[in-house]
Amino acid sequence: MKSFIFLLSLVPVLLSVRVSAGPSCGPCDPAQCAPVPADGCAAGSLLDACGCCTVCASAEGEMCGGRRAAARRCGSGLECVKSDGDNKKKLGVCVCKSNYEVCGTDGVTYKSGCALKKASASAEKEGKEPITVQNKGRCASAPVIVTPPGEVYNVSGSQVYLSCEAVGVPTPVLTWKKVLSGRKRMELLPGDRDNLAIQTRGGPEKHEVTGWVLISPLTKEEEGSYECHATNSRGEASAIGTIHLVESLDDIVKKVTKDGEL
Repeated sequence: MKSFIFLLSLVPVLLSVRVSAGPSCGPCDPAQCAPVPADGCAAGSLLDACGCCTVCASAEGEMCGGRRAAARRCGSGLECVKSDGDNKKKLGVCVCKSNYEVCGTDGVTYKSGCALKKASASAEKEGKEPITVQNKGRCASAPVIVTPPGEVYNVSGSQVYLSCEAVGVPTPVLTWKKVLSGRKRMELLPGDRDNLAIQTRGGPEKHEVTGWVLISPLTKEEEGSYECHATNSRGEASAIGTIHLVESLDDIVKKVTKDGEL
């Protein structure tokens, strides 16, 4: 009987501990609510944890979670991710639910749907049209030669190559041509040359393609300019590289000394 009375005496204490664990909601009085910013909220607005006041939602990268009335919630398209070290306070950070790139109706590629929403909100504040998702992934774009073929100097009988990198959406197709008669005529490679090969692979980045012209052995016939040509449904781009045949390795050394590079 004494044990039972002792336990009953602990109930008010336990209740007071629970209540003091965090601020309670209490009765709702909209007149006591703080106004939201006049220029709006970056991640939109929502009702607070008590369902009483309209507050700004936490944006991407901002703190979220917490207890009771002090709890902060993420905006639309975001989720609250908590680390193992924040179990006591139950705090986290708002991150985007989608982690893939999207193409906006403004023709810009955004790292996520959340980044697009943020840009759309800024555009509307400036009186512009809202931005919506046009498609998942990057926006379509014409090819760009990011690494053009350079100049190569070597002796007869050696092994040489020219390389070229292009990027675009869709991923471009690379072709090589030998320039003839002052760029007025082109020979599509590899043709029927036994000592010349063409290689292509995707990368190193997404929507990027790398191609090579490989020559072994080098003869007088392969000396000249070569065009790297990239094309996709959005357009095309090209760049020229050159192979020089020299008499001896000493000529290569002289060229390096003169230009500071090969």
